[in-house]
Amino acid sequence: MSDVTQPTDQRTPRNGTALTITEKILARAGGLGEVRPGQNHPFRPDYMVAYDFPGYTDLMFKQMHDDFGITEVDDPERYLVFIDHMLSNGDQREEEVHDVTRRWGEFYGITVHEGRGIGHQVAAELGYALPGKFLIHFDGHISGLGAFGALGWGVRRDLLEAWVSGRIFLDVPASMRFHLTGSFAPGVDNRDLIHEIISRVGADGCAHQVMEFTGPGAEDMSLGRRQGLCGMAMFTGAVSAIFNPDDAALEYARRVARAEFAPLTSDPGAAYTATHEIDLDALRPRVVLPGSARAANTLGVDEAAGTPITRAFIGSCASGRIEDIRAAAEVLRGRRVAPGVQLNVVPTSQLIHRQAEEEGLLDVLREAGANVAISSCDFCFGYARPLQPGEKCISTGVLNISGRMGSTGADIYMGSAYTVAASAVSGRITDPREVVK
Repeated sequence: MSDVTQPTDQRTPRNGTALTITEKILARAGGLGEVRPGQNHPFRPDYMVAYDFPGYTDLMFKQMHDDFGITEVDDPERYLVFIDHMLSNGDQREEEVHDVTRRWGEFYGITVHEGRGIGHQVAAELGYALPGKFLIHFDGHISGLGAFGALGWGVRRDLLEAWVSGRIFLDVPASMRFHLTGSFAPGVDNRDLIHEIISRVGADGCAHQVMEFTGPGAEDMSLGRRQGLCGMAMFTGAVSAIFNPDDAALEYARRVARAEFAPLTSDPGAAYTATHEIDLDALRPRVVLPGSARAANTLGVDEAAGTPITRAFIGSCASGRIEDIRAAAEVLRGRRVAPGVQLNVVPTSQLIHRQAEEEGLLDVLREAGANVAISSCDFCFGYARPLQPGEKCISTGVLNISGRMGSTGADIYMGSAYTVAASAVSGRITDPREVVK
């Protein structure tokens, strides 16, 4: 895969009008010279992504065959399906759900990726998240692939339109720019940044827009941190988030690419609805209170410090990458999880799991009393070890609405891997800067 060439294609519009990277990607996907926010066009995604889940993919599989009479697809390579949910119990119900997906993939000649980790991460590892590519999913966290200069868009049940026709009609979104300077201080990371952004712009401040991250702070951020940041874009109301591909993204893409790709970047003078300047040096650890990631629920960790916890979780498509595992190990090395607290750690993919094992990070976590589980989405949505009534959990999961991780009588707080690990050690929500210097 390393020999794939990368042609240059900046898609400068014929009339010389400056475009954002999002507008360029969509123009290419629509076979158009240019697109503008608010226009509605049919677009041809490079890849149509899904994971099997009862009530979603099983129904779409049936509709595709029974209602639309589709017995073969033109390009099976464009369909990307993962089995990454409901892997923990090993019961008959799980097997039935997954068998529907396996049989569907076999019928249409579509590869089903099973047990390799969370699809939003594995898609990048398998070389699908390439600069300039357009991917859709019914799950909004596909936006994490924007870390590589790809546009990942969660289209909910409209995914069926693309599965059936190969195209999807979408309104072109505007873009909002977040210009980052500085670098993260010890104990602070991308989760604190996204919750800082939510506190500034609100939970709908980027409604039907794409968040574009620029500046030296963006360029200095690791690809894993970029993925975690972009993957949480939906909690500002955004349809996606994206970085312009730099040397780090291009080097990664060349290493894993399974197809040719044409990197695209925003033009100087491209139009944005707003530009927000953020100094990463000034960020402090943040915690999201139970209920949702609304702006009013997003506080500095000092404002929630001292709240007792019984559970802690590090993982999910947003925060189980090698950087998060390293952060947890940094906090937990030589320490123990507090009595009465259960800490579950789930690397985002099997590849990350192996890397963390090779670096000795998982040994540090186990010695501290953490439970390390195989990669899946099961802890994040309450399928594995669900929370019980009255429990309080601090989590790097992607959502903390009532009942998300088990009982509706449990409370879920969200924070970074640093904050979760520090809290697991003390048995209460704790500022990680007390531990990480």
